[in-house]
Amino acid sequence: MSESKKYKRVGSKEKIRRFFLANMGRVIEAREIQEAAGYVAEWARRVRELRDEEGYQILSHKDRANLKPGQYILETDKRRPILPRSISRETRAFVLERNGYTCQMCGAAAGDPDPFHPGQTIRLTMGHIIDKSKGGEDTSNNLKAVCTNCNEGLQNSASPKPDRIWLLSQVRRATIDDQMEILRWLETKFNVGRPSGEDLPPDEN
Repeated sequence: MSESKKYKRVGSKEKIRRFFLANMGRVIEAREIQEAAGYVAEWARRVRELRDEEGYQILSHKDRANLKPGQYILETDKRRPILPRSISRETRAFVLERNGYTCQMCGAAAGDPDPFHPGQTIRLTMGHIIDKSKGGEDTSNNLKAVCTNCNEGLQNSASPKPDRIWLLSQVRRATIDDQMEILRWLETKFNVGRPSGEDLPPDEN
């Protein structure tokens, strides 16, 4: 038997698990986890899998006020029981559609360039309005679309939602091309079409 078959290569999730256990009780920065995982792009997903699918009590700024975004801590090696996932595909689809396939924290849309991972695009996941640890449920009225960056605390803070007056003022200031792009997006989102002959703005020359 060859050495390569005798010793299976350690995957990124296992590397992260070993790193947390070796540093139990210490606040760990996101960059340290990335380094320990071998700089794989999906390190944040692996942390979620360890927490949500394997029961490791990995805490973040969402769980402890003294943790900053991008900081984590594993306080104990005792794992909590894992309940079956209860967010159905239908619920996920409904929430994504309701939220316009847009992160409800930073405003990034699915498919936009990912500012934290060059060459990749924004991915959306389900976020809880009231966290499950505080009694929140996996129902559509307690779920919102969030990008993986916001979900893992890579964004420093959530952008405030613009009010209607400010939003309209920005649209009015935009170029005709940008206004038309906004119009097309709204038509697609709300499944509303324009009468024939109104596909282009009037010629202002």
